[in-house]
Amino acid sequence: MAVPLNQAIKVGAYVLKQHLTGRKRYPLVLMLEPLFRCNLACSGCGKIDYPAPILNQRLSVADALLAVDECGAPVVAIAGGEPLLHKEMPEIVEKILVRGKFIYLCTNALLLEKKIDQYTPHKNFCWDIHLDGDKGMHDHAVSQEGVYDRAVAAIKLAKAKGFRVSINCTLFDGTDPTRVAAFLDTVNEIGVDGVMTSPGYAYERAPDQEHFLNRQRTKELFRAIFRQGKERKAQGKSWKFNQSPLFLDFLAGNQTYKCTPWGNPTRNVFGWQRPCYLLGEGYASSFKELMETTDWDKYGVGNYEKCADCMVHSGFEATAVVDSVKRPWKMAKLALQGIRTEGPMAEDIALDNQRPAEYVFSSHVEKKLAELHNTKTEPLDAAE
Repeated sequence: MAVPLNQAIKVGAYVLKQHLTGRKRYPLVLMLEPLFRCNLACSGCGKIDYPAPILNQRLSVADALLAVDECGAPVVAIAGGEPLLHKEMPEIVEKILVRGKFIYLCTNALLLEKKIDQYTPHKNFCWDIHLDGDKGMHDHAVSQEGVYDRAVAAIKLAKAKGFRVSINCTLFDGTDPTRVAAFLDTVNEIGVDGVMTSPGYAYERAPDQEHFLNRQRTKELFRAIFRQGKERKAQGKSWKFNQSPLFLDFLAGNQTYKCTPWGNPTRNVFGWQRPCYLLGEGYASSFKELMETTDWDKYGVGNYEKCADCMVHSGFEATAVVDSVKRPWKMAKLALQGIRTEGPMAEDIALDNQRPAEYVFSSHVEKKLAELHNTKTEPLDAAE
C-alpha cells in the first residue's frame, strides 16, 4: 500500500466528518509554495518566469504556519520553485509535523545530498522527488543533462537514511507508454514508496506550449500505461501509486469528475491563489476570504476555457477521494476488477458553454511589483 495506513485512516476520517457535518467545500491538501525561485528552468513550468524582486520573496516561518492553521487540511504539500532553497525549510517542516500534519516535501533533489541531514525521518514525512520518466525523458523535461542520475542517487540516499520517498511524475504529449512502464519498473526496484503521476497542465507562461496533453490523449496514454501495468500484476509485479485508485481510473477515462479546486488550496508569496494551484487569477488575504469570496462556479471543465484539458491531480484527486468515501462500493469494485483499459470511456463534460479565457496573470505580477517597490529583499544564497 503506497499511502501509509495512518494517513489513509486520518484522511478518510476527516472526509467522513466533513460529509456528516454537511460541509460542502473543504480542503484536503494545502499546497504551500514558500518561494518561486528554482535552480532549474524546465520548459513546461510556469512557476519561475517572474521578475527578480518576486523570485527573491519567500514566506516566513510564521506565514507558513499561519497558512497551515488557517486551512486545516490534514496533508501539506510543500512545493515551489525549489523548497530546499528556503533557508528556514527545516524549521517549517518540524513545526508542521508538530501539528500532526502529513508532509510531502517536493524537490528536484539537486540539493538533497547537501541538505538531508537537516531533516529527521518521521512517519508523517515524505520526500516527493520530481522524476518525469527515465533518464532521457527526465533530463529533457527539466532541460538539463545529468539531473536524472542525481535524483536517483538522492532517492537511494534518502532511503538509506530511513526516509519515506515518493516520486512526482508529470507526463506530456508524445510520451511512449512502454517507456513509462519500464520506468515504473525501475522506481520499484530502487525502493520508491509511491508514485504520484499526472498529465502536465498548460501554464500560460510556460516556455513550451506545444507538448501538453488534451483530455482524450491523456485518457489514451494512461489506458496504454495501465494496460501494461495489468501485465506486470499478472507476473506478481505491481506498481505502487501514492494516489486514489479512483483518480487513476479517472485518468483512464472511466470516471466523469468535476474538479474540486478548493480541495488543494494554494498559499504562496502573492497570498491565497484563486481559484487553484494551476490558475492564478486573483489572490485572497486569508483562507476564509478565499473560500467565501471566490466564484467557484466560474471555473472547471465546462465552465472555463483554461480548464478544458485539465486532468491534473491537484484539481481532481480531492474529487476522487471524496467519491471513495461517499461511495465505497466503487473502490471495492475497482479493487476486484482493476482499472478498465478497454471499451467505451465515460461521457465527458461538454464544453459548449464554457466562457473564454481571460489573461489577467500579468496584472497580478505588476501589482506585486508595485507593492515591493523600494522594499529591500534578502537574496537567496547564490551558491545554491
